[in-house]
Amino acid sequence: MTSLQTRTPAVNLPEQDRAAFVIRVYQHVLAAVVAFVAIEALFFMTGVAESIYDMTWGSGGGGRWLLMLGVFMVGQWFVNQAVSDLDNPARQYAGLFGSAAIYAVIFAPFLWYVYNVKNSSSTVASAAIVTAIGFALLSFVAFTTRKDLSFMRPLVMWGFGGAMLMIVASVLFGWNLGTWFSVAMVGLSGAAILYQTQNIIRNFPANAHVAAAVQLFGSVMTMFWYILRIFASRD
Repeated sequence: MTSLQTRTPAVNLPEQDRAAFVIRVYQHVLAAVVAFVAIEALFFMTGVAESIYDMTWGSGGGGRWLLMLGVFMVGQWFVNQAVSDLDNPARQYAGLFGSAAIYAVIFAPFLWYVYNVKNSSSTVASAAIVTAIGFALLSFVAFTTRKDLSFMRPLVMWGFGGAMLMIVASVLFGWNLGTWFSVAMVGLSGAAILYQTQNIIRNFPANAHVAAAVQLFGSVMTMFWYILRIFASRD
């Protein structure tokens, strides 16, 4: 299996090839988003979303929600392994759409809650629009800034690690992390998008567009989750 580090970064290729690489990355981010929406729609039409909600967010579902988060993390590990196999495009695409499916499962109970308990479809649309605008602005900054953003890597890694510990503790001990935690997570997701975008441009080879898309897709979905939490808390 050829890794990301063993091939020439796209930044060292001719300008036309670099531009083509960037376009492919964002096309695949969009493809993952479309797949997520399609899978989520299927979950709602078949009643799967409601079943997941009852199982994980219903009475006594805290332990099952932690188990679900654990399965999510293991699934994402397998996704990252798949998309890093640059010699196997089929495996890469399985990882890309597998990631969309995993996020659809995680989002299903939250979206069902917003649509059916809060009865606020406009909340989801508003959160999606804000997320899209935020992602576009952050991408623009990452492409245009001359500042080396590699210093953000430990901030992002430790930040998400600490956030995961707080989420687990909140489920175990019944803590309410509140709006400010969501605001902080939106900021952390934004930092991740800035760092990942610049890292992709500078270090990823031209045929690693699927792996790059999976990284950005994950950060965008995390940002969407917490923006949606902020909007839902105000209804």
